[in-house]
Amino acid sequence: MNNSPSILKISVVVPVRNEAQTIRALLDGLLGQTLPPNEIVITDGGSLDDTRAIIQDFIDQGAPVTLLTDDDSLPGRSRNIAVANARNDWVAFIDAGIRPEHGWLQALADQIVDPSHADVVYGSYEPIISSFFTECAAIAYVPPPAATAAGPARPYSIASALMPRAAWEAAGGFPEHLRSAEDLVFMQRVEAAGFRIVRAPSAVVHWTIQPTIWRTFRRFVVYARNNMRAGLWRNWQRRIFTRYALLVLSAAPAVFLGARWLVIPTGLWLIFMIARSLRALGQNREYYPAGFIRNVFRVVIIVPILAVIDLATFAGTGQWLLLDLFEDRNRVGTPKH
Repeated sequence: MNNSPSILKISVVVPVRNEAQTIRALLDGLLGQTLPPNEIVITDGGSLDDTRAIIQDFIDQGAPVTLLTDDDSLPGRSRNIAVANARNDWVAFIDAGIRPEHGWLQALADQIVDPSHADVVYGSYEPIISSFFTECAAIAYVPPPAATAAGPARPYSIASALMPRAAWEAAGGFPEHLRSAEDLVFMQRVEAAGFRIVRAPSAVVHWTIQPTIWRTFRRFVVYARNNMRAGLWRNWQRRIFTRYALLVLSAAPAVFLGARWLVIPTGLWLIFMIARSLRALGQNREYYPAGFIRNVFRVVIIVPILAVIDLATFAGTGQWLLLDLFEDRNRVGTPKH
């Protein structure tokens, strides 16, 4: 029997922590959907600002919002708590700090009309461009849309997803010890469990990019550290380590030829960074079109952004070596929901 999106009962799950600046916009966006969720289940993982008070205001006004609290939980545990307490069999995921388009949930649910067609639906996301820096940052590190059967879409994101509770159960819930990358591990497990996955490119959420170079560095330190903890370093760090290992090797002759030789690896590094910037511009030319002059200025900003990301990758990996390696080696399994 076919499901109708208009009667599909969906619980939207949101993990939050210190989101007083963004939670109101997110809730307004969810409550104003063309297909409103039956309930919004929020787990606050230990906010120290007014996040809980703002959510409580919505509850007091009659919004279908449930607020759960935990003293100190990371996003994976917060999502697990919310899903475990959700009343419906269909669960949509979104994150704080994100703004869904008006028809976001409808576009996801439209893919579940025929149960034989799909079990899990992933939408897409778009970075919010608020300055020239964030424009360059989006070009530098946000994956461009790729062709799918349903149209161009960015890679899977848990911030725009709809799935049955059974998929969450089969995956064993989200890993609870990770500050980031827990969503990547979870989505890999869902796919490995054999659930039928489709895309809904029109189910778009808008994501805020870090607005400064310093905040970009801090965010990627977290990403790198937790990517190592999640065992996903081959997907990211390995390429960077290989590149810099080759640069170090190119610098080795300086031992015999003197410091002047270091001009060679430095020049190679700069050429390599410019080439990476040009490649990023080429991949994004359809989405961020510009003339020659603007692209020159983009390269001037993209090169230091990429350099900072590389530095953050080493810093985050170093944190993992110093703080997490022993714990991760002794971790047996992953915490279940």
